[in-house]
Amino acid sequence: MKKMIFAAAALAASPALAHSGAHLHPHGAGTWLVVALAALTVVGTMVVVQIRGRK
Repeated sequence: MKKMIFAAAALAASPALAHSGAHLHPHGAGTWLVVALAALTVVGTMVVVQIRGRK
């Protein structure tokens, strides 16, 4: 089992995954990406609370 985990980790860390193509998160977008995800989390939580409050 340890060999399988090591093999999976080695494949996941391969340089082939470091491509120069389009990314879901452009490099240098650390600040606004964190803010956007936090805002999405807050809005999602508010929606869940409102839906549960109606029942």
